[in-house]
Amino acid sequence: MIQSMTTFARLSDQGDWGMATWEIRVVNHRYFDCALKMPEAFRQVEANIRLQLQKQLHRGRVECSLRFDHGEQGESNLVLNKELVKKLVDAVSEIKTYLPMSTIDPMRILSWPQVLQTAEEDPGLAQDMVLQLFEKSLAELVVTRKREGLALAKVMQDKLQEVLNIVSKVKNKIPQILNNYRQKVIKRLEDVVASLDQSRLEQEMVYVAQKIDITEEIDRLEVHAKEVLRIIDDGDMVGKRLDFLMQELNREANTLSSKSIDAEITQSAIELKVLIEQMREQVQNVV
Repeated sequence: MIQSMTTFARLSDQGDWGMATWEIRVVNHRYFDCALKMPEAFRQVEANIRLQLQKQLHRGRVECSLRFDHGEQGESNLVLNKELVKKLVDAVSEIKTYLPMSTIDPMRILSWPQVLQTAEEDPGLAQDMVLQLFEKSLAELVVTRKREGLALAKVMQDKLQEVLNIVSKVKNKIPQILNNYRQKVIKRLEDVVASLDQSRLEQEMVYVAQKIDITEEIDRLEVHAKEVLRIIDDGDMVGKRLDFLMQELNREANTLSSKSIDAEITQSAIELKVLIEQMREQVQNVV
């Protein structure tokens, strides 16, 4: 079953280590594009996060963010990353050989990422929790995608049934339309010419009938509509295929309109184009 591309999930968890909140938002996009925001302390898991997002979502512009709050207990347990401070001081000392007037500003050192940490911010302590919470958030997002995909499928199935109904109505009218047109042309010619070569007239009528025959367009509309129905029922990650079929449906509807010699057929072609355009808008939101 198809899945909706535009989705949102938000999940929080709290423990002795503080509180973490994941937010994942996905909007329409032709390809996969991910913007990930998270505290520096968890950058080691960034590659894993991106890999899981791409594997599960496939398409869409993804905005994924992690907020982490240590709480009052975490704020009271600040520790100095002495190893990092030593490296920074050594680096500044080396720079002073080129800039003798430079001085070490302790506040600048303290503002460097991961110089001041909490006890809970030691490497690996909270990463497992953050990853587990992310996986739950992503799973919730996928469930939402599928649920909204069911609603999208129902809308498109209803519109496709309307398309098939119109196509069936037009198909049944084709013989009558061609015969009426033939009689109309013969009558006009008889009014103009007193004597006609019946054989030549029939040849001309066959030529005209071929030019205005819409049977092929109707058949292709029916085939494409049924293929879309099949994909909606059986397909997964089929947004691009559906978009291509919408283009084909629209092309056939335009040809039908241009070849029409009957007011009802013209009206039917307009109705088809409206339905197809509505479906194309829905397809933009299909993964």
